[in-house]
Amino acid sequence: MAFVSAYYPATFSYFFSTLANFIAAPFNGLLAEKVEEMLTGNKINDEGLMSVVKDVPRIMAREWRKLLYTLPKAIGLFLLLLIPALGQTIGPFAWFIFTAWMLAIQYCDYPFDNHKVPFNDMRLSIKQKQGKAYGFGMLVSLFTAIPILNLFIVPVSVCGATAMWVQEFKQQHT
Repeated sequence: MAFVSAYYPATFSYFFSTLANFIAAPFNGLLAEKVEEMLTGNKINDEGLMSVVKDVPRIMAREWRKLLYTLPKAIGLFLLLLIPALGQTIGPFAWFIFTAWMLAIQYCDYPFDNHKVPFNDMRLSIKQKQGKAYGFGMLVSLFTAIPILNLFIVPVSVCGATAMWVQEFKQQHT
């Protein structure tokens, strides 16, 4: 029972972050759009605020898609933690790797979604550059553990993922 209480704060923060990402998704997409415009000098969307309002249902559906992608893996990792010795040995490392991948998926999705790249295509593109994706996700994960700094990590992560989109993925999807 002690290991369950040890993972309670991490589980709570993960679900709180998921809820916060649902609420912030349209704004994060807009931030990714503006950052990309600054980096490339090209206008992404000329329709203004009304296009963002019109895209909210699609953006929310995309967030649900990410949640459905995450849940089976998270449940599997939780079940791994229930295995005596093995779960407590491998579980934290596996959870950190999983978190890094999911953070890469979460934040890279905003610029991909701005260009209407389907979720599975985005996932496969990121998988082709796993080293960069895991490195990005690990840094985000580590910075979320630092008090005060973790308050700014979401917009910084959106900006970083957008910069990675411009440098690594944009040519492939335009």
